[in-house]
Amino acid sequence: MKNILPISFIFALLVLTGCTSKDPAILKVFVRSSTNQLVYGAKVIIIGDQQSNPATLAYVDTTYTNSSGFTTFDMNEYFDVSGPENTTGYFDILVKSNTKESSGYTRCRIHTTSVETIYLPN
Repeated sequence: MKNILPISFIFALLVLTGCTSKDPAILKVFVRSSTNQLVYGAKVIIIGDQQSNPATLAYVDTTYTNSSGFTTFDMNEYFDVSGPENTTGYFDILVKSNTKESSGYTRCRIHTTSVETIYLPN
C-alpha cells in the first residue's frame, strides 16, 4: 500500500503538467479616427513581412472592425504552419475606412495577445 501512494502521486502530477493549456496567439487591432473616435467597419489587412529578421512566412488575412472599433486575428493559424522554431512574426497592417487609409507594423508572438492601434488621417 505504501508503494502505491507515491506512484499514483507521480502519475497524477505527470497528467496535470502534461495537460496545461497554452494561450492562443491573438493580434488585436484598434482603429481610431483623427479625433480619437473608434471606427466601426474599417477594413483591416495584415501581411507577413518576408523581409523581417527572422523572416516571416507569406501570410495575408483580412477582417473588419466591430462596433467597439477593433478586430482580432487568430494567429495560431500562422504559428501552426510556421513550425515550432518560429515563435515570432512581423506583420504590416493596412487599414481602409471610406476614403481614408493608414498603415502600421506589429510583432506577434506565439501564446500572447498583441495589441496595436492604427489612427486614420484627417
